[in-house]
Amino acid sequence: MDNNPDTGLRPTAWKRLRYEAESAAAAEPALSSYIHASILSHDSLAHALSYHLANTLSAPEISGLQLRGICLQAYDESPDLIDIVERDMYAVLERDPACRGFVQPFLYLKGFLALQTYRIAHYLWKQGRESLAFHFQSKASELFDVDIHPAARIGSGVMLDHASGIVIGETSSVGNDCSIMQGVTLGGTGKEVVNRHPKVGNGVLISVGAKVLGNITIGDDAKIAAGSVVLHDVKAKTTVAGIPAKVVGKGSGDAARNMDHAIPKI
Repeated sequence: MDNNPDTGLRPTAWKRLRYEAESAAAAEPALSSYIHASILSHDSLAHALSYHLANTLSAPEISGLQLRGICLQAYDESPDLIDIVERDMYAVLERDPACRGFVQPFLYLKGFLALQTYRIAHYLWKQGRESLAFHFQSKASELFDVDIHPAARIGSGVMLDHASGIVIGETSSVGNDCSIMQGVTLGGTGKEVVNRHPKVGNGVLISVGAKVLGNITIGDDAKIAAGSVVLHDVKAKTTVAGIPAKVVGKGSGDAARNMDHAIPKI
């Protein structure tokens, strides 16, 4: 199977997920019922993901059946969401060397699950259903240790690697094909109501524990080194590091895809 996003030959995520799930269920009888219930008993990625998210997020205050209906409504009314899910799944597979296939992110990787929970919350936010959107945000924060405001805007092909401690504020935006590591904050620096959070371009790599604060712009294909505190705009294809962050090198433009955390020479 070809995983190169530029060839146009990648199999659909659903076809590949089912194939891998069948193999996993046969190889591990103890998980066979779980895998069948979560994946193999469904006829589409939208139905399987709706079931799995609902089962994961269900609580006494709102049942899994209700949550599944909400997720299905989102996927029915916004079909592009499933295309985005597929791109997110391939992003994990292609960038995480620990990822063995699609079953792993779909069932177990909290970065992927937190991101898909956010996508439902964002759909609800745009529908004016703010209380329910906040419920999804709260459950994702509680279960996955990932706190993404439902009003934030996040593109497709995004990977939240390990994900623990990620915070993305209300007026943040994140472009397509970005990779964000654990402990990252896209936060504000004041109490402004509008535009108090970062605007991150396409193909950006934000490394472990970096803090990006304020209404600043991170250009396409930039790289933010681990532990940095970024308080000013970062130009495209630039690497910044330090507290406060300063330009330390130029990038090749593929750091997010290659997960290249090294600091290049200027």
